[in-house]
Amino acid sequence: MQKTYDIFIGIDVSKDKLDYCITNKETLQNQFGIVANNAKGINGFIKSLLKTTGSGTSAANNVNLLFCLENTGVYSMPLCYWLQAHKLNYAVVAALEIKRSKGITRGKTDKADARDIAAYALSHVQELKLSELPQDDFVELRLLLAEREKIVKAVNLFATTAENKNYLPAQVLKTTLHHNKIMMAALNKQLKQIEKSIDSLIQRNDVFKHQDELLQSIPGIGRQTSIMFIAYTQAFTLFKTYRQFACFAGVAPFEYSSGSSVRGKTKVSPLANKKIKTALNMAALTAKKYDPQLKLYFDKKVAAGKNKMLVLNAIRCKLISRAFAVINRNSPFVNTLKAVA
Repeated sequence: MQKTYDIFIGIDVSKDKLDYCITNKETLQNQFGIVANNAKGINGFIKSLLKTTGSGTSAANNVNLLFCLENTGVYSMPLCYWLQAHKLNYAVVAALEIKRSKGITRGKTDKADARDIAAYALSHVQELKLSELPQDDFVELRLLLAEREKIVKAVNLFATTAENKNYLPAQVLKTTLHHNKIMMAALNKQLKQIEKSIDSLIQRNDVFKHQDELLQSIPGIGRQTSIMFIAYTQAFTLFKTYRQFACFAGVAPFEYSSGSSVRGKTKVSPLANKKIKTALNMAALTAKKYDPQLKLYFDKKVAAGKNKMLVLNAIRCKLISRAFAVINRNSPFVNTLKAVA
């Protein structure tokens, strides 16, 4: 990563506008402004900035500029697409990381947030990793998974209407159940269509298809868990080791101790991707039941007095380790227990 930036641009992203702070490394002077969060506003802002700083419009002349913004999901995408298309250096950072770097603060404004983001980029430039947008297939896959999750939640919510049958007269429930039946049918139909779209996307992308086959060779990892692995690791390119992904998923244990008096239990961090963690929990329960090797491991550890949830979490980590192993080896999972037998 280029380390000799002269201008740091902190951008606070919201739905309708971008608050920015331009900080000069030498003078530490700040210049503030607001532009609309759309193509016209972003285009005008960047062109004006390049003209003001004398950077020019070619990528070779823009290496001294670093844009930094918080990860605000879809609201930051127009800016990221523009910056990447024009080969400008930018880093998207977790909001919590920037917040904790500020220390004790009072009050909050978008202008102050933009200044803090620029200050963070300036002070942490050696640690920042330049961002890059994923390929369109990854974006589409994540969106389809998000839509599927919404529909599954809606199906489960509307299914609770049936509980009334045991407590209310049929004539009272007749109309409600009629509408509920229509809604459930529509939701289930849409769910099948979305899953069909996900399958189509997996099949047309050779990398997705191959990795999906490798991952599903692991006992406990089904289609949904496999697809989530591919989506959240960007086909296993975002994380170098399984331990890094285990941290992201919130299943990696960490020691909790300080000095001679603080000796807490080793435990997982609450900072986690809850979707991945939930999927891994279901996968671990399935693997414990159907994988002889993991079943033997679970029974042995529980018999030795280990907490069941602690052992189950260890199985989650083992599943992640196996996932990274089959991808790195580019070969299906081999059950060594069966091989010995």
